[in-house]
Amino acid sequence: MNVLVYLVPLALALGALGLAAFLWALKHGQFEDLDGAAWRAISDDDLPEEDERS
Repeated sequence: MNVLVYLVPLALALGALGLAAFLWALKHGQFEDLDGAAWRAISDDDLPEEDERS
């Protein structure tokens, strides 16, 4: 039972830390363009250009 004295505040502190990290990310625009990263991953922009001499 004595271990709860340590675990409950630790759990609350970790929850508050997670909430603070989420709110920081939300404030700094990390969730603004969710579809852009998905489309950049499958785009063909990195393909080499064809030689125009042929």
